[in-house]
Amino acid sequence: MPRTPAPRPSASPALDARVALLRRAAHAEPRLEGVLLYGSWTTGEADAYSDIEAYLFLGEGHADSFDGPGFLRALGRPALAHTNQFGILAVVFEDDLMRGEFHFEEAGAGIAAVEGWQGMVHLPDPDAAVLLDRTGRLTKAAARLTAPLAPEPVESAAHLTGELANWTLMLAHLLARREDARAHNLLHAMVAPLQLKLCRLLRGTTDHWLTPSRAAERDLPAADLARYTATTAPLAAAALRAAARASWQWSRELAAEAHGRWGTPVPEALHARIAGLLARD
Repeated sequence: MPRTPAPRPSASPALDARVALLRRAAHAEPRLEGVLLYGSWTTGEADAYSDIEAYLFLGEGHADSFDGPGFLRALGRPALAHTNQFGILAVVFEDDLMRGEFHFEEAGAGIAAVEGWQGMVHLPDPDAAVLLDRTGRLTKAAARLTAPLAPEPVESAAHLTGELANWTLMLAHLLARREDARAHNLLHAMVAPLQLKLCRLLRGTTDHWLTPSRAAERDLPAADLARYTATTAPLAAAALRAAARASWQWSRELAAEAHGRWGTPVPEALHARIAGLLARD
């Protein structure tokens, strides 16, 4: 039987209203077997800038022919609707510019895969996240996602230490080649998230592990935020090189701290050679 969980108020009335519209439309659409929300609304972190994100599981034979954009018009008129680079239907609603990400999948394989999301998706209240479940299978699968799986510290610290050395060496090579735009992107898009993960691991603030910059201002000490700030730079040669050196110094200190706590390996000779490359003008 279709489930009708109690509404869950958030700090975003607009998002609450759109979730209610999705619930109503889903129950009225017989080709849908289940609907599962994920993201900030399900973790209690939604605000006025939050998106609506959901998996919509279709009964056998309907996944290929279902008109996703047409169905989503029940939630509001779209200003944009397109399939993004990850194969997800991305929507922007015209009235309030709220973003939405919607996965349309065949229910059999799709619901079976939900249990494997442990450590990637956290649903503190699966009853609120499951908007529709005609068979009970989705509720059972979502119930396995109630507890976040904290990363194992020793293995994670060792992996991050290696990753930081690898990517920072590439950064040094790009700077030496004077590919500053590419180096700028690598520093901010690849190195910085790894540093924030290692920092979170050391500080015991891994709730936002998969998006380590999220709520960093709240989760991390001011001293760590200052170190992170020093790793950022405009695309100007001198500033970029100074940020790269500050970045590597922080990476080395984080790696040394992890070594002192968990005994994770630190390739000191390699680290020193990378520092030497970054010291060049």
